[in-house]
Amino acid sequence: MALDRITLSDFRNHAATQLDDTRAFNLLYGENGAGKTNVLEALSLFAPGRGLRRGALTDMARGGGPGGFAVSAALDCGDGGDRVMIGTGVQADRPGRRLVQVNGTENPAIALGEWLAVGWLTPAMDRLFMDSAGGRRRYMDRLTLALDPAHARNASRYEAALRERNRLLSADVEPESQWMDAIEAQMADAGAALASGRVMLVEQLSQALHDLPPEPFARPELRYVPGGPVGRDALQEELRAMRRRDRAARRSLSGPHRDELEVTMAGKGVAAAQCSTGEQKAMLIAMTLAHAELSKQGRPGLLLLDEVAAHLDPVRRAALFARLRTGSAQVWMTGTERAPFEAIAEEAAVWRVNGGGVERVS
Repeated sequence: MALDRITLSDFRNHAATQLDDTRAFNLLYGENGAGKTNVLEALSLFAPGRGLRRGALTDMARGGGPGGFAVSAALDCGDGGDRVMIGTGVQADRPGRRLVQVNGTENPAIALGEWLAVGWLTPAMDRLFMDSAGGRRRYMDRLTLALDPAHARNASRYEAALRERNRLLSADVEPESQWMDAIEAQMADAGAALASGRVMLVEQLSQALHDLPPEPFARPELRYVPGGPVGRDALQEELRAMRRRDRAARRSLSGPHRDELEVTMAGKGVAAAQCSTGEQKAMLIAMTLAHAELSKQGRPGLLLLDEVAAHLDPVRRAALFARLRTGSAQVWMTGTERAPFEAIAEEAAVWRVNGGGVERVS
């Protein structure tokens, strides 16, 4: 077990929701719009970043509520250790500033990654292989963050330096060379660390996928395609050499902000974007399960699966539950009906969600 005594206050359509006595499997079912995914989104805020919907903080506060929200839980770190109380939210008078507390002490959001490894799979992610390269970079970074909490800092530093370099490239007056040198040094430092994290992710995830059985979920093959030189010195040299080109384009055309993740289906050698929707879903599930095992690394794990069973046939659904049982993460699943989850109903904590409220069923 990872999380227990979970409380949502004025979050989305949940005025005051509490979930106690959680288990390894936890199921939330109810009609569309009842608030099931809202619970998963609240749990996803126990990771650094913007959560599984990438929503604005102001949109997460309950309509008609006081303007702020809070999500808290008791975190069981295992090995007989004491529980850690974690919480996050915003205050009504500062709706754009996210607060994070660990045992009552304020912490930066990045600190959450040191306590808990959170992963998720949502219907919106079905578009991953058809999405822009930017969507796949965000996906890589979220998965890397679960393996290395420092990755968020590297990404933030790189984005800040990139914005500054692009601002200078777009200026009417050509920027001074010394100033560009300084900005590019910052980009190279952070960019090399950012790329290194992505390389590490793809290598480890590829190995984990190779170790999984090939059936019944299609096995993906991953390849990291850098958007520029990977090493620090080589990236800095590239940025300096391409100033004229980049100034003409008014933006930086080399660097990790142009990285790509290529995914093909093993055995077929077909790009994931050209596979059937069923094959794409199967590959996403395989990647999610492999990453969940990678990311535990001595920390409790949390796996959020939104409507994951709805489009799986009985064979794949049974295989999914079997793999989840052998994993170490606490699993939270949603569905509009309870029936697809009957195979795990007796071992799961089950809640019916309705109108922003929850009722414990079993």
